[in-house]
Amino acid sequence: MPQGKPEVVPQDGLTTRQRRNRPLLAVHTGEMKGKSTAAFGMALRAWNQGWSIGVFQFVKSAKWRVGEEAAFRALGKLHEDTGQGGPVEWHKMGEGWSWARKPGSEEDHAAGAREGWAEIKRRLAAETHDFYVLDEFSYLFKWGWLEPADVVSALVSRPGHQHVVITGRYAPPELIEAADLVTEMTKVKHPMDAGQKGQRGIEW
Repeated sequence: MPQGKPEVVPQDGLTTRQRRNRPLLAVHTGEMKGKSTAAFGMALRAWNQGWSIGVFQFVKSAKWRVGEEAAFRALGKLHEDTGQGGPVEWHKMGEGWSWARKPGSEEDHAAGAREGWAEIKRRLAAETHDFYVLDEFSYLFKWGWLEPADVVSALVSRPGHQHVVITGRYAPPELIEAADLVTEMTKVKHPMDAGQKGQRGIEW
């Protein structure tokens, strides 16, 4: 797309303005780091437009306090105090299933994941937010905790002007097919290849 212009204009009956403002479903998948980082970068742009931001973080431990969470909570407070930007909600939807062993069976965790998705569906139906980040959400398909058909149906039929970005490895084909924007993060080099561990300010 040279200079941000599409090479082909679809015959979909929409005006340029309507097409430009169409709500998007984006998927960031692949083996390499950067999927969530890219999603939060998009959320920053959305916040700057005054949009309501809803972050729903799956998989990562509820005890973790990642840098993005602190930053977005500060931006939410700034909106409350000054009206600048948009409102922000940040929710931990589980107990960090892939990183920490928590009490309870796999079915307990699966039930928690389904409950989290049910809450997101309710918010989509109510048009609660303008921009959703479903962070590490695609793992739930890999583990068989959610059915892709149910999720895709709800996302495709969501009302209003709601953008959704889903991150995580193993995005299923059904989700990729339904998405408007799909990015796959592919590793070329990583510090861990040379034995370096994650570090403050880079990984969290």
